[in-house]
Amino acid sequence: MSSAPDPRSIRWVKSTYSGGDGGQCVEWAPDHARTTGEFLIRDSKNPSGPHLTLTNEAFTGLVEFAKHHG
Repeated sequence: MSSAPDPRSIRWVKSTYSGGDGGQCVEWAPDHARTTGEFLIRDSKNPSGPHLTLTNEAFTGLVEFAKHHG
């Protein structure tokens, strides 16, 4: 089990599936994923708010869902 990462020290990247109109914006932390295997995602409109921690399988499922329902 890992401790909760400090979201201020993480490099967040906006998803390529996010719209450019400022609406549905999702960010993820690729460096954190490579280092720990945990996939962090958050709402870019609320960077100090909560984030989700997903497994590789759950993150892959989320991306596939976005591809087909975006």
